[in-house]
Amino acid sequence: MKSKSELVDALCQIRQRDEMTRFLQELLTEKEMEDVIFRWRLMKDLYKGETQRYIAKKHGISLCKITRGSKILKEDDSMSLKLIKKLED
Repeated sequence: MKSKSELVDALCQIRQRDEMTRFLQELLTEKEMEDVIFRWRLMKDLYKGETQRYIAKKHGISLCKITRGSKILKEDDSMSLKLIKKLED
């Protein structure tokens, strides 16, 4: 899909934090941004070793919302895992 590669190319051009923030605010609604931030938080909780059941209870969500992140972090070539590791070190 060409539009996906165009978006990735556009994101790769942004080097400044404030520019990325502004771009995301222009592109996403506030609710979409909150959803992305929440998904990232779930991934970080999983990385820290919190169980899926604990995370579900802590956030008042179903386990199915956490399962995808758990599967992604188990992949050896997961970019999410690599980024979390880089940022946590």
